[in-house]
Amino acid sequence: MDKEWMRKDRLSLEYEIGIESFLQFAMSNANDPNAIPCPCARCGNLKKKNVQTIRAHLIYNGIDLTYHTWIWHGERSMTVNSMNGTNGFGQDEHASFAEEPIDMVHAVYDSYAENPSQFNKLLEDAEKSLYPGCTKFTKLSAIMKLFNLKAKYGWSDNSFTDLLSLFREMLPDDNELPSSLYDAKKSLRALGMEYVKIHACPNDCILYRKEYEDLANCPTCGTSRWKLSNKSKVKEGVRAKVLWYFPPIPRFQKMFRDKTVSKELTWHSDKRICDGYLRHPADAPSWKLVDRMWPDFASETRNLRLAISADGINPHSLMSSSYSCWPILMITYNLPPWLCMKRKFVMLTLLISGPRQPGNDIDVYLAPLVDDLKCLWDECVEAYDAYRQESFSLRAVLLWTINDFPAYGNMSGCFGGAFRACLERL
Repeated sequence: MDKEWMRKDRLSLEYEIGIESFLQFAMSNANDPNAIPCPCARCGNLKKKNVQTIRAHLIYNGIDLTYHTWIWHGERSMTVNSMNGTNGFGQDEHASFAEEPIDMVHAVYDSYAENPSQFNKLLEDAEKSLYPGCTKFTKLSAIMKLFNLKAKYGWSDNSFTDLLSLFREMLPDDNELPSSLYDAKKSLRALGMEYVKIHACPNDCILYRKEYEDLANCPTCGTSRWKLSNKSKVKEGVRAKVLWYFPPIPRFQKMFRDKTVSKELTWHSDKRICDGYLRHPADAPSWKLVDRMWPDFASETRNLRLAISADGINPHSLMSSSYSCWPILMITYNLPPWLCMKRKFVMLTLLISGPRQPGNDIDVYLAPLVDDLKCLWDECVEAYDAYRQESFSLRAVLLWTINDFPAYGNMSGCFGGAFRACLERL
């Protein structure tokens, strides 16, 4: 008995020494010593406390047993499960997954099987120096960097064209930088960064696609497809309203053609820690329900689990303006939690132009996306896994939608009194 007590005292002393060692390490890396993530079993690094409180929590609650690498307190990890490891997942979304232009070109090789000359031109742009003697940028990489800045800071098309013209004059002679936005877009369009403009009824009745593609007036309300001038004269060829559609299937296929991304798309099956904690959507009941109901779908771990998010924004950043533009974003939850919400992997699939929000008619605009999702579920598409170097049949399922309550009412089609009644039943 005495030996058992001595062993427990020794372990207790070692634990207390370990606590002090941890607190010293955390303090040395803390920006604010009064707001350090508490790693006890109850807080799980989700709550920030001062040192005294953390010490008490660790004594009474014990430390989270899964917290082997102190990533929330300044330690760098050598494993892919770290959110701040040497792989750079938590530091910079582009650190590990920054695609080189040459890799992007190789990823679209299959799209040019019938047009090899165009592929060779694209490959040439990816390898050609921006100007003679330049070693840091190729023509394609320079265009991509500038386009990223344009998107990040909201430059107008005219300002971007002027900037390209100025840079072209600043650079040495015989440089390869495009002189206009139009020329730059032609280079990127070859990479498959395309979208489809679908005309829409101004009253949100229909999309001019399929059987309505050639109509000039809406069959429901009779409104002209074309924009009206101030004198109510139809401007033939100028659409009244347009939906911007970015097909997700080609982008899914490109994700699997990237060896690094393809490997991470099965993280939920290969590397996820199953310890009873809800750490990833794969731990959620709805994910497991799909596994039980459709085991053939679940047996292929590369099949995608998706969510879409819809909400209105004011693109002009003017509170006095009622202009409402609706982007529909898609998230791929196969990826690790530190990647699936990164900008690189959040896909814009639909952009519903304003000025009015679609309301309950949002289903009209979702139709192209629904068709592609049905194809991914019922028919599947052929994809190439670059990591495993094999082709396979890719399927996908939409698990969730992410909205605020007004948008949730629009997405479910029961906004108003019916929606309030649904909430009351919940």
